[in-house]
Formats: sequence, C-alpha cells, structure tokens
Amino acid sequence: MNKKTHFGFQEVDEADKSKFVGDVFTSVAKNYDVMNDAMSFGMHRLWKKILVELASVGEKDVILDVASGTGDISKLISKEYPNTKVFMSDINYEMLDEGRNRAIDESFDDNCYFCQLSGETLPFKDNTFDLITVGFGLRNFTNKEYGLKEMRRCLKKNGKLLILEFSKPMNPIFSKLYDWYSFNILPRLGSMLANDSDSYKYLAESIRMHPDQERLKQMMESAGFNECRFHNLLNGVVAIHIGYHD
Repeated sequence: MNKKTHFGFQEVDEADKSKFVGDVFTSVAKNYDVMNDAMSFGMHRLWKKILVELASVGEKDVILDVASGTGDISKLISKEYPNTKVFMSDINYEMLDEGRNRAIDESFDDNCYFCQLSGETLPFKDNTFDLITVGFGLRNFTNKEYGLKEMRRCLKKNGKLLILEFSKPMNPIFSKLYDWYSFNILPRLGSMLANDSDSYKYLAESIRMHPDQERLKQMMESAGFNECRFHNLLNGVVAIHIGYHD
C-alpha cells in the first residue's frame, strides 16, 4: 500500500508529491521574485536579512543553502562574507537555473557552487557544513523528518541549522485576516502576475499544512538538534527556527 502525504489540502501518494511540487515551481520560476515581493509586500527580504543576522556566519564557513531558489539568502551571505563557500541547492532545475543566472548577473557567484539535489537525501559526507539554511522550502518536503535528520548528519559539530518558514499567527483576529488574504488575494495575484492561480492556491494550502512553531521545534529535537528555539516575525506569520549539532 502506498504511503500518503499532503500536497496542499489534497492527499497524494508520497511517491508522487515531489513531481507535483516540481510542477508548481517549474511553473512559477520565471515570476518567483516578482510574486514574492507582491505576496509579502517586500517583507520577505527583511525576513531573510534577519535570518542571516541570526546565523552569525563565520568568515570561512562552508554553508549549504537548501531550497535556495533564486538565491536571496545565498546572495546576502556571499556578499557580506566573501571568504565563505556557499552551496546553492534546489531540487527544481528551473529554480536553480534562475538562481545561478542571478548569481552571475549580480556578481555573487565567485564563492557559490550550484547543486540540484533533494534536501531529504543530501549527497554530502557527514560533518561537511558549518551552517545550513532553508528559506521557505521545508514545507515542500515529502518527509520533513528525513530532511531534518539529513541536515543534522551533514552539519559539523557545533554547526547550526536555520529554517525560515511560514508558520501560525499568534493573534486569532490577525489569523482570520491572514486566511482571507491567503485564499482570496494570493491566487488572484498569481493569476494577474504569473498567469497561474493554481500554484499560488497550492502555496497557501501548503502553509496551512506545515507544522506550527512548537511542533517544528519538537521535530528538530527528535532529529537530534539541540538548543532549539524559534523567533516569530509578523505575529508568527513567519518564524525562524534554530537548532545546533552539539
């Protein structure tokens, strides 16, 4: 019997989810940055800057940016810490290609390496990275537990994982407004700016199916991370989780 998982609000076979998610990001790749700015009113850029600040990047760190997409986090690290090595990775070729082209065009490719891979089966040796970052990618994993364990395996001792992801608003009134915006406005923005309302309907649904702050913290602890904590941004619409490989 095939194991089931969620693709947005749909229940699908685990074996099929990566293809469905891949189709979504292949569809949105060319308009991804424009849509991110429109959906978040540009705030996603601030959230990523906060993540990099919290990361306390070392001058010569070796860093893996999982689900790097068009490279916002990699760019921030690469520009500020030019002696680091940043591995930009994404399971989706079209998204990775957008990120690689942007790195070349915006001159942050000198210390960047590009890898098409799944965050659930990382092709790296144990204890490879000082820092792993995941920006708005974990909710698209088929098996988040596998991914978290893989990321811990690849971290050096005292290395850290930072996850920036949509989460659960703390205020119930704000939460209702957020739901209305997500299910009424986001698909319309997708239709207007990317001619693709279905993909942004999925993105809104995937956010609702993602574990909330406390549950994700528990999952990180179960995967072997220590000193796990999270920081809520915008009343918990977004959260940054941090865990260490001690």
